[in-house]
Amino acid sequence: MIENLALGLSVAMTFHNLGFAFIGCMIGTAIGVLPGIGPLATIALLLPLTFALDPITALIMLSGIYYGAQYGGSTSAILLNLPGEVTAVVTTLEGHKMAKRGRAGAALATAALGSFFAGTVATLVVAASGPVLTNLALSFGPAEYFSLILLGLIIATVLAQGSIFKSIAMLVLGVALGLVGTDVQSGQVRFSFGFFELFEGIDFVAVAMGIFGVAEIIRNLENPENRSGTVAKVGSLMLTKEEFKRATPSVVRGTIVGSILGILPGGGLALSTFASYMLERKVSKYGHEFGTGAIEGVAGPESANNAASQTSFIPMLTLGIPANAVMALMIGGLMIHGIQPGPGVIQAQPALFWGLIASMWIGNLMLLVINLPLIGMWVSLLRLPYKYLYPAILVFCAIGVYSVNYSAFNVFETVLFGFLGYLFFKLALEPAPLLIGFVLGPMLEEYLRRAMVVSRGSALVFVERPVSAVLLAIAALALGAMLLPSIRRKKDQALEE
Repeated sequence: MIENLALGLSVAMTFHNLGFAFIGCMIGTAIGVLPGIGPLATIALLLPLTFALDPITALIMLSGIYYGAQYGGSTSAILLNLPGEVTAVVTTLEGHKMAKRGRAGAALATAALGSFFAGTVATLVVAASGPVLTNLALSFGPAEYFSLILLGLIIATVLAQGSIFKSIAMLVLGVALGLVGTDVQSGQVRFSFGFFELFEGIDFVAVAMGIFGVAEIIRNLENPENRSGTVAKVGSLMLTKEEFKRATPSVVRGTIVGSILGILPGGGLALSTFASYMLERKVSKYGHEFGTGAIEGVAGPESANNAASQTSFIPMLTLGIPANAVMALMIGGLMIHGIQPGPGVIQAQPALFWGLIASMWIGNLMLLVINLPLIGMWVSLLRLPYKYLYPAILVFCAIGVYSVNYSAFNVFETVLFGFLGYLFFKLALEPAPLLIGFVLGPMLEEYLRRAMVVSRGSALVFVERPVSAVLLAIAALALGAMLLPSIRRKKDQALEE
């Protein structure tokens, strides 16, 4: 373990990688502070830039954007009562109340310090569990991999917000889109409708950038965020002895909750913050203060969201299963670089795996420095009008997607998927299952074919092998439970709360 971490530090501490880690953390914090953008759209828009970078450098930068957004989202939530990121919604409940009482600085310091502690612990969890899960996954055959990917798809659908039937429909659509193009085994062209540009499949960057980038811009233009509110005065960043004593156990509990729930495919990241907040309300001795500015309501959820954002890398790196749409984007980015995420990564790309883990801790340390001393800059950023942002984003988007293959067709694809993403929003269709299905669909087909070849066409191979049978049983139980009206109502109520 020590040798592996030394290898990771040697990779992450190079001047080149440190620079891009800092850039990622700065961008992540900025888009976390600015409501209406989010890490998903930002990573989708920046994905073309990473093609000129080494895979490890690209992953370090994208990772910095991802968990940097979790830090930045708390700033606007506390100072303006406007969450910059969905995981910061819970922080507004107590954080802004603290700001109104003149304790905005203490709330910001609690969020930053709690996130740093949670990020450090989650990094150790990733480092410890990664090799264990990898060794387990290396014993899997095609049948086990097929069942594992199917389980991941179903859980992502079950935990998605909204109707389970709509989520399944989006998942199936994503899988279908992923199968467009030339079949590798038979050489047959599928679903191209005569467009030779689709012979190699639908461009991943166009799908991601359109559904999550362009569609997000259209939504923001239709419903512009109100950023003209009064920004609360920051004041002292020092916590009192009583505040520190109350916040410490909440940080520990939030770290545990986030580390566990972050691994779940689907909405584990957002779920962790809500679960942590509800836990704090139940176990805190100061439950009567919730709703008036309880520091536990900031410490727990902020620790949970940062821990969850980092443990969500575990299934992506070790099993090749994305825990959320951002991880699906990163899988797509690695595949474009010729790297297949999964159990072979640690053996084939040890520098990438351990370098990323080392960069997580370094990135969290950077974010601690970025968020507290530079709080004045982020406050100024909160007043930046959106009308100056979106034209530059659209131009950057068009240039980026064109530069991938130097094809105007890809730009038209992006526009098409942008309008589709907006339509999905209007119809209350969650797009995350579509992207996860798009990434995992070809892998699901590949392992299905391999398993059927090994078994000489017998589908019984999926239930004859114990691990595969257990995974399929869990998938069936999860899907069956969500189809029950009573359980479905409870899930919807929990998500609404």
